Amino acid sequence: MSVSKQLTFKKIFIFWMPLAITWLMMSIEGPYLSAIIARMPNPKFNLAAYGVAFSFALLIEAPVIMIMSAATALVKDYLSFKKLKIFTYTLNIAITVLMLIILIPEIFDFIAIDLIQLPETVAGITHTSLIILLPWPAAIGYRRFYQGILISNHLTRRVAYGTIIRLSTMSLTALLLFLYSNLDGAVVGASALSVGVIFEGIASKLMSLGILKKIKERGIIQAESKPLDYFSIVKFYYPLAMTSILSLGVYPIVTFFLGQSRMSLESLAVLPVINSLVFIFRSVGLSYHEVVIALLGEKGEGYKPLRNFGAMLGFSVVFLLAVITTTPLSEIWFYQISGLSQMLADFSKLPAMILFILPGLTVLISLQRGVLVYTRNTSPLTYATLIEVLGILLVLFIGIKYFDLVGVVSAAIAFIFGRLLANLFLMKPYNRSVNSFS
Repeated sequence: MSVSKQLTFKKIFIFWMPLAITWLMMSIEGPYLSAIIARMPNPKFNLAAYGVAFSFALLIEAPVIMIMSAATALVKDYLSFKKLKIFTYTLNIAITVLMLIILIPEIFDFIAIDLIQLPETVAGITHTSLIILLPWPAAIGYRRFYQGILISNHLTRRVAYGTIIRLSTMSLTALLLFLYSNLDGAVVGASALSVGVIFEGIASKLMSLGILKKIKERGIIQAESKPLDYFSIVKFYYPLAMTSILSLGVYPIVTFFLGQSRMSLESLAVLPVINSLVFIFRSVGLSYHEVVIALLGEKGEGYKPLRNFGAMLGFSVVFLLAVITTTPLSEIWFYQISGLSQMLADFSKLPAMILFILPGLTVLISLQRGVLVYTRNTSPLTYATLIEVLGILLVLFIGIKYFDLVGVVSAAIAFIFGRLLANLFLMKPYNRSVNSFS
């Protein structure tokens, strides 16, 4: 669908707002579930186990994360829909099998106890939580495929409706288990996540039925010189998948470093809570990625208003997070809302302050990635993410092994350093793509 050359802030805002609300609603998941876990027995152990299990699930989910971007960019007719659908379902089967392998007790114990060096109590709760999360990665791939189709057809409100269904079913599951079960807090969190995303996937498919009928009736459109085939999909998607794998794969490695750092258990306990706060503001930038892909137009004519809107967005989220992390509002968030003990709440403040600029860098990288996906120049994304991951690991290693920093403080510094490296690396291919717009 073409975009008017007179793309205005109002048009961008109307298109972006449902996606932003969707991401903001998803960002509530972490604080909400962490707050419930923090109010259940043994919160320190369960918060740590939930954080580790969630990191494992995110890593396994990584290959399908960018399916939404692929569907937004590639699904143009019935042929491209069928090809990408089969490709997505194949990926879903593969990651589910991978998760089953990791759940084999001997393999899991080697990773969790021997490598990450989790206490056995935490490792046991983590394993149970991960079993509950088994359907979660494939359900993510399923719903992101249909959400991408909704976005490419400018039906972003339906994406938000799906997320409302996800949060509602997740909340109901969490509250019922919190009130009427004796399950560990981490298991309650994992159960809520799985139920919520399964219902969201079903809702996304149902809301896409009208579009799918039109796509099928429209048939095959020979808009391009070469029709979409599996080789073209793999060539386009492989760098996107590697980008997700590398960026999400860093979290289990960070967990490994934190497990060997000073104040390791405290760091493992508060990291998901801090990440949840920062993610609320990062989500605003993450939601901008598909907006850029969808609204650049036929020949990139929407670039300048999208760039200017992104700049305004980036400065806004950095300012707001800075206000929260440097004022008494941080006490309200970590102690009263998140339910951390006073000690853990105080422990969380410094790393949260360090991370205040990360949402702005997220808006920038969403703009950069969106432009590169639009021009189908996806290979630089992998290299940028590799550089980011290596930067994070280098700073973590030096901070923990040589400066004996508290683990979560070292992690916060590392996340900022790595993202800055990625932003700088992408500037050259990004500018080259921008210069190609007519």
